[in-house]
Amino acid sequence: MSNLPDEAFRDTIGTIDEGGNRKFIFPKKPSGKFYNYRKMVSYILLTILIVNPFIKVNGNQFMMFNILERRFNIFGFPFWPQDFYLFVISMLVGVVFVILFTVVFGRIFCGWICPQTIFLEMVFRRIEYWIDGDRGAQSRLARQEWNAEKIRKRLIKWTIFFLISFGIANVFLAYLVGSDALFLMVEQGPVEQASNFTALLIFTGVFYFVFVWFREQVCIIACPYGRLQGVLLDNKSINVAYDFVRGEKEKGRAKFNKKEDRAITGKGDCIDCLQCVHVCPMGIDIRNGTQLECTNCTACIDECDHIMETVGLPKGLIRYASEDEIAKKEPFKFTTRMKGYTAVLFILLSVFIGMLFLRTDVQAVILRLPGQLFQHKGDKISNVYTYKIVNKTMKDYNDIHFELINQKGEIKNVGKQHFKVAKEGISQGTLFIEIKEVLLESDKTNVKIGVYNGKELLETTTTNFLGPRSFN
Repeated sequence: MSNLPDEAFRDTIGTIDEGGNRKFIFPKKPSGKFYNYRKMVSYILLTILIVNPFIKVNGNQFMMFNILERRFNIFGFPFWPQDFYLFVISMLVGVVFVILFTVVFGRIFCGWICPQTIFLEMVFRRIEYWIDGDRGAQSRLARQEWNAEKIRKRLIKWTIFFLISFGIANVFLAYLVGSDALFLMVEQGPVEQASNFTALLIFTGVFYFVFVWFREQVCIIACPYGRLQGVLLDNKSINVAYDFVRGEKEKGRAKFNKKEDRAITGKGDCIDCLQCVHVCPMGIDIRNGTQLECTNCTACIDECDHIMETVGLPKGLIRYASEDEIAKKEPFKFTTRMKGYTAVLFILLSVFIGMLFLRTDVQAVILRLPGQLFQHKGDKISNVYTYKIVNKTMKDYNDIHFELINQKGEIKNVGKQHFKVAKEGISQGTLFIEIKEVLLESDKTNVKIGVYNGKELLETTTTNFLGPRSFN
């Protein structure tokens, strides 16, 4: 994308020095139109993220991902192990949506929506600016000897960072084990809830490590999404991009001189002030083109627009644009590739919505007992079955019983004929189905069984009923 002859930037990343050691980045505090928009979006998303696991819809947690018990709640819909196919489809919908979004708008998800970026840039870095100061002050403090001022600032900052990490860990735990389990741990204390408390401390340590030390390395090293850019992006994708045609022109970039007319001299509009580099939280130079590290955070856009306004040149030297728009002046087009991803997303959404409507609150499985033959009971034939009833709702069903729907016969439950299935509970047992022999048309008959709560039909299921083979 760049016409620059110097390609040395491709040999390393901005967070590694020439000796291969970690180079900490002290970005300039961003400001401007896009940064204000990002703050609004970030605080809305942070509120949603923190509140989500504590909201209940029909008794179900709004969002929960209990991997150990294989129970998931998404937007208040509970997904049990029996509904795992729905969870898989919902994840596929999310993946395809992110792919489509990336193909069209580049890595905007990372800069505007990703929790890692939001917490780092809108929480931890803002506290850092408040305590340590802006870019220059932070750099000087890092080189400064451990005197009283440095120790005081470090202790204050690290203490606040630990408390925030502890709060994030509590929210994260609420997503994994449920807010009720989290409140129970608070009520009973760490001794009674040792496993959950240990997990809480581990999560706190992980978040503290990420936001105090690892930081942008998560996006570069740990997150696979950044590496997918090379596959997903093309010349028609909209990115945070440097207009190298305007910025370089015939003579290339040069320092600003108010006495010259750059249109006459042939110098580019880029005055080589390096402010876009200083404000970048990933430590890259956006003028080198699209790079793995770039999260499309727009900090360089705000900073460049401010500089252009100061020197009296048009804004938009760095802006949201595709490479074709910059190089060929071609407007954005919704390409065949984008249409293909849209079609796949629409199909997956349709399938998912259809399956949600077909999903029942109560799931019943009735199977013949393996190895058991039918029995004669006078003029009746009897088969033995096992059943399993799963109540996915947050209400008790107190009058569960079975009835044959498409056959005349009788169902006898081993134990009580009418029984209870508690909320989010499972009931298992054994039953007999008896049908008069004269009503059987073959040695294997499909029977339809209704699961009722009182007079309300909750679910229907089918099973095989075996009988004597007819020689007529």
